[in-house]
Amino acid sequence: MIYHINLLNGKSFHMSVYRSSNIRVHNVSMMAPGDSPNTDGIHVSHSANISITSSTIGVGDDCVSIGPGNTNISVSYVHCGPGHGISVGSLGKGKNEEKVELIRVSNCTINGTQNGVRVKTWPGAPPSEASDMIFENIVMTNVTNPIIIDQEYCPSKQCDIQKASLVKLNNMLFKNITGTYNSKEAVTMLCSPSVPCENVLLVGVHLNWMEQEDPRAGRVSLKGLIHGLDIINSSF
Repeated sequence: MIYHINLLNGKSFHMSVYRSSNIRVHNVSMMAPGDSPNTDGIHVSHSANISITSSTIGVGDDCVSIGPGNTNISVSYVHCGPGHGISVGSLGKGKNEEKVELIRVSNCTINGTQNGVRVKTWPGAPPSEASDMIFENIVMTNVTNPIIIDQEYCPSKQCDIQKASLVKLNNMLFKNITGTYNSKEAVTMLCSPSVPCENVLLVGVHLNWMEQEDPRAGRVSLKGLIHGLDIINSSF
């Protein structure tokens, strides 16, 4: 158990959970300037049965990042902002990455971030898999990219995006996600053209653009291949 700890202005990741199991992070606070690079709040990799609950994270990168080799990771009742949101990935940067499965992000608030909930893989990534991910009961305020799948993730802009990611994304549920966003696209699904995203379900997603009079707002942006996309009782 890691609890009741305040971390301030880390020069890189504030906390890293690596090759660990049965860890609960509860009621922690992590703060850094919103423009501070690579200051992720909590990064989890190659771990199992990790719970992050009831915490406040405002940093310059991902509030929580879930890397390769993870299984059964739960993030709940986390307040995120500023930062880049809550992310699965980035995945596929290295060879022979272990798969990611059983990820649940629930009952979180995300405020003023670059992204809301995100799954990101590198272009040209070698084969691996991420499956069975649930993002539910999340409230977003003034978020730029509320829901984003990005299989052309390349922050340095020096990648060969002509090479498709071979990370297989499968069984993703986005449920009861509400709030406001400030870009033209509420939902972006940039999937691999070689390894399709499969079984993506949006249920009860209601996101309002902050400049309602612009007729270009409220779009869903799709690229690549998706097998099995269902959008139920949702509005953007």
